[in-house]
Amino acid sequence: MPTPAAASTAAVSPPGTAADSGVVSTPMAAASASLTHSGNKSRERGDSFGDSSGPAQQQHKKDGEMEEETTISAKQQEIPMAIHYMASFHEICVVTALLPLVTLFTCFVTAYVFQYDDVHETHCRVYNIVPSISAITGVSPQRYFWRFSIALHIGPRIPIAFVYKNYYRAQLARLAPSLVPKTSWLITLILVLNCIEIAALGGVTYISNRENYPVHERIFITFMICSLCYMLATIKLNSILNARQTLTEHQRLSIKWKKILFVASILSTIGLLVFFAKHRFYCHDLAFSWFAFFEYLIAIANMLFHFTIIWDFPSQFMLIVQGPPETLKNHLAGKPKLN
Repeated sequence: MPTPAAASTAAVSPPGTAADSGVVSTPMAAASASLTHSGNKSRERGDSFGDSSGPAQQQHKKDGEMEEETTISAKQQEIPMAIHYMASFHEICVVTALLPLVTLFTCFVTAYVFQYDDVHETHCRVYNIVPSISAITGVSPQRYFWRFSIALHIGPRIPIAFVYKNYYRAQLARLAPSLVPKTSWLITLILVLNCIEIAALGGVTYISNRENYPVHERIFITFMICSLCYMLATIKLNSILNARQTLTEHQRLSIKWKKILFVASILSTIGLLVFFAKHRFYCHDLAFSWFAFFEYLIAIANMLFHFTIIWDFPSQFMLIVQGPPETLKNHLAGKPKLN
């Protein structure tokens, strides 16, 4: 006969419950299991929501980027293609090169005729018939005329220097690979020398020998050295780029006159140094006149050397173009390059 305790147990735990497996089920345990089950379902719902919102946000972001690109493209297409300015690069170079030459001649004539005593004065007080460039451009009003002319001259010289750099770099493709690094370095050197020469020209123009002679003298020496080195490097570069090439008539004239003007500059520099020493240390009669004469030859040779640009760029144009940047780039990319 079962005991009361056993009967009680059998009544509380029917067959098939936890009591059969030896586990006691209580109301507290049931509540805990229910809360755990609810938490797991909440986390599952949260994970499911996060997984579904990630791709949606990415898709929304992509749609926004595509819409922005479409708007920019539409705005670019609204910009019409137009040429606002077109000028002959040949004519710009001619005016730029001739401007200081014409101005120098004008200053020389006017100063020689109207200010003879002022421009012939030297520290030696000796006989002199040819004034120096510094003398004729250091008196008034020639000073202002010369400075205005050089300001107009220097403006186009800077972009022309970079045009030359790109012009030379476009020809590197036809060289042997072993020559490209050396030639590229030479092109960069030419650009640097050209820019220093332009800066020195501005320095000797705006710092006259009457205002600050020591500084004027040092800048003039810098100008001469950079000018001669620039000429030599340009001639060397042309000999590398045009080796075993069939030259046009313009190219032959350009290279020929560059060499002639470089030799003239070297000889004039030697004569200038000799007579400068005679004038500075011995105060010989007419020594300063000969110094000034060779100074004019150096200046004219320098101007004419840069004037050979008319043969390097005989038919190019300078444009100011309006249009979408991408359209312009694609248009230029489709044009044949110089080899």
